[in-house]
Parts: sequence; structure tokens; C-alpha cells
Amino acid sequence: MEIRNKVKESSLIQMDLASFKPNCEIISIDLSEQLWKGLVLKEKEFRSWIKDTDWTYYKDKAVFIYCSTEAIIPTWAFMLVTASLNDICSISLVGSEEDLQRILIVKNIEKLALNDFTDERVIIKGCADIPEPAFAMSELVKKLQPVVKSIMYGEPCSTVPIYKRKKP
Repeated sequence: MEIRNKVKESSLIQMDLASFKPNCEIISIDLSEQLWKGLVLKEKEFRSWIKDTDWTYYKDKAVFIYCSTEAIIPTWAFMLVTASLNDICSISLVGSEEDLQRILIVKNIEKLALNDFTDERVIIKGCADIPEPAFAMSELVKKLQPVVKSIMYGEPCSTVPIYKRKKP
């Protein structure tokens, strides 16, 4: 007797969130390293640091800019770093690594060709090796819901219905 894989024979599209993980190197720039005595940012010294830094190190990387101390960093300092990175790195932002990962995940989800999912039944796999899976899953639902027939969560043998298009 032949064993049949009914899941494979079904028209279900299984999606693994791991395919939306950021696929570039993520690095940080901590502006606290540029503070005088750990307290104050001096414009002249900061501009020298901007001028002397080899920004090519950041080529094709995703960069988040932040300050790890309680020091108040003037807005122009973040702007100068961003301007220096603008044509070099793949993406930069002022914020945390989590903020950057979220943006990269959304960018990867936005690349989905919706016509591949029109009127399809989709399962978003439950176990995902991705930072903040609830965020990624919610973004995926927002992207797919307008075109799919249904969205389920979990594994084909045990799914939780998330969305089902109403019949006209």
C-alpha cells in the first residue's frame, strides 16, 4: 500500500517566516563613544571624527545608530552620521537593532509577488527562527489578506484559522 502525503497533494501554500529574515550584516554605531568625558558631544571633535572615519567599512551593511548612555545627543549628530552612510550602506536608521530588523523584515515581505497568492490557501508556519515572530506574522497577514482565500497558522496537521474570505 502506497503512503500518500495529503498535505503535499493539497493546494496549501506553506510559508516559513525564516525566509523573511534580514539577509545582510547588521552593525551598530554607538555615539556614546564620541562623547567628551562620557557626557558631552563637542561639535568640532565630532566633525573631525566624521571626516576621518573610513565609512567604506559599512558598505552594503544595515546600520543602526544609537547612544548607549543617558547623554543628550543633538539631532544634527545623528544627521551627520546618516549623511555619511547614505550612499554606502544598504540601510541605516536611528534606533535599536530591533527597529532595524523590523524594517528589514517588512522590506522582505513587501517583495512578495501577490499574484502568486491570489485565491490561495496559505499556512504561516508556527515555529520560526526569526526575531519578533508575532510582528512578522502580522505584517505577512496584512500583505496577503487582500488576495488570498484563507490564512492559517501552524502546521498542516494542526492549524489555527486566521482569516477566511467571505463568499460573495
